[in-house]
Amino acid sequence: MLLVGFYHTSNAQFKKYDSTLKVAKAGYRVYCNNKNPEKNTVTITPVGFEKEAREVSFEIKGRIKSAETDDINNDGFPDLVMYIFTGVEANFGKVIGIYSEKNETIGPIGFPDILDDPKLRVGYRGFDEYSLMEGNLMRRFPIFQQVDSTKYVPSGMVRQLQYRVMPGENGAQKFKVIRTFEFKKQ
Repeated sequence: MLLVGFYHTSNAQFKKYDSTLKVAKAGYRVYCNNKNPEKNTVTITPVGFEKEAREVSFEIKGRIKSAETDDINNDGFPDLVMYIFTGVEANFGKVIGIYSEKNETIGPIGFPDILDDPKLRVGYRGFDEYSLMEGNLMRRFPIFQQVDSTKYVPSGMVRQLQYRVMPGENGAQKFKVIRTFEFKKQ
């Protein structure tokens, strides 16, 4: 019975996501039904673009918890960041970024998997928090210590990462970690 109560609590925080996010007159409408914890379809509709930019739909693994818009690649046009969560407790976060190409079309911004970085993944067990601050993406999570082969406990420390959008290969854009630091959780 407790498991059923927890399951409903977990689902309650992931209602249908339908929001229009703008900077000045341009932005994005983001829609996701968030019904399935494993797979959902996201639809992004550009709003207020100079030309008729096409609506795009794609599948995600997980559910959208929230989204923000800001000029994160410093080109003078609004970009979109969606925070997607997966896992049994929906505690593992990732980011899907979309950039505006002069308010005429849109493209993806790559986001690195923290588990691919041997230094940053130490102590990572999810519980991510994200926010945009002055054109940077901020991510923080509690650091865990491994007690034995299957048990982890909070260390009382938090790791914070600062990402910035950088040019990638073949004209693509990607988030890159530019600064990390750790502090004692208060």
